[in-house]
Amino acid sequence: MNFDVELVGKIGSMALIDKQSNILDYTLIARLSSELKPGYIWVTSGAAETGRLDFIHRYGAELEGNAEDVKTDYAAQGQSILMSTYRQYVDPKYSLRQVLVEHQHFNDEQKREHLKAMLLRAKSQNAIPIINYNDAVSTEESRRFEIQSLKDAHKKAVECVDNDETASQIACLVKAKTLLILTSADGIYKDSSNPDTLIHEISGKDVYELLENITVCENYCKGASRAGANGARAKLEYVKEAVKIGTEVIIANAKCSIKDILSGTAKATRIGVR
Repeated sequence: MNFDVELVGKIGSMALIDKQSNILDYTLIARLSSELKPGYIWVTSGAAETGRLDFIHRYGAELEGNAEDVKTDYAAQGQSILMSTYRQYVDPKYSLRQVLVEHQHFNDEQKREHLKAMLLRAKSQNAIPIINYNDAVSTEESRRFEIQSLKDAHKKAVECVDNDETASQIACLVKAKTLLILTSADGIYKDSSNPDTLIHEISGKDVYELLENITVCENYCKGASRAGANGARAKLEYVKEAVKIGTEVIIANAKCSIKDILSGTAKATRIGVR
């Protein structure tokens, strides 16, 4: 099977944060960034949480007010910090390209094709796209209205409620060989309180059996790493779109190197037709 992009990777907000110091985990980001290269497309969460921590650091308190407005303000503050941090540690011979997407970029055919073409050009131009959902300008109310309008017209709608869905949609858009989702856990567990129950592989003889087995594993998933997150169950649901086109999905711990994860020497949950 032919693929147009080697890797689409995604890292979650909590995996980026040093919980003891309540700052970005610069050691993790430095190691991760040093592995990024043309042919990789990187989806990063963390703008709102980074902005929140930066605001607290500067002013000694959190923002008050409407939750949607506060998230917008934090995301706008954190986005520049995230990008400058990646830029600091990515090999200087590579270009970085910030790409802020919204649900409409996946639901409108012209916008999809424009986004796809830009992402596919990046490798030949020695560039690495860094993608995040544009929380600073997209409100939940407007998104729900636009999504409902598409559903009322009996059209398939991509919601992009979090960056797990965004990453899976990007993998489908560019036909990625691998979709790597980095979290604060080693993968998917039958029992999240017991590390010995890590599911190393979810597979099937064909895509239909694979999708059934993914659904079975969703039943093991409960809870999320933080308020507002959708958890492991949602990750499994979102990646179904990617496995349908033959993309291998790997869910692994952000503390492991990309090299070790891809080679199979790091613990992970690998999902694909076998």
